[in-house]
Amino acid sequence: MTRPHEEVFGRSLEFGERPALILIDLMRAYFEPGAELYMGSRGCLDSAARVLSAARTAGVPVVHTRVAFGPGGVDGGLFFRKVAPLRHLVGDGPLGELMPEVAPEPGEVLIVKQYASAFFGSTLASTLTALRVDTLVIAGVSTSGCVRATAVDTVQHGFVPIVVRQAVGDRDPGPHEASLFDIQAKYGEVWDEGDVIARL
Repeated sequence: MTRPHEEVFGRSLEFGERPALILIDLMRAYFEPGAELYMGSRGCLDSAARVLSAARTAGVPVVHTRVAFGPGGVDGGLFFRKVAPLRHLVGDGPLGELMPEVAPEPGEVLIVKQYASAFFGSTLASTLTALRVDTLVIAGVSTSGCVRATAVDTVQHGFVPIVVRQAVGDRDPGPHEASLFDIQAKYGEVWDEGDVIARL
């Protein structure tokens, strides 16, 4: 007999005392009408901007990520070959720019990455450890790709992942909802924007 899902995966992780916020790949590629990766909505961007404002007000460390590849995707490996729209993120073109609503301020970390997880091949884990962070609040895109990969690696590196439901987005509601379901069940916590802002 199969046990109910909520009975098997019903545990929660506590929001810690030393959070940081990460904004994942909030680039023009996802919000520019006509772009191949355009999501069709800016709701998650607006939510992420509100969470960012709250984090800055509270003095919470902020990390930004964006994707950029060398000529011909030389540093993108098989991921670059698999996901065709990544060809638009070679170099420092306009689609790779972070949206002005969430642009980094002086003193905030910016990680340029080539793969889905913000931890892979980056200094993120050591930066968070040095800051004595225990909880990583996650916003950005896309839910089924870089957000999910980062959430999984967050818990694997010993930080509590808190994904902000309204501040993450995807091109397709199916993978978006499935990823939030899986993150809540197995890897971290999915919180509403208002609750995250109140906690920060």
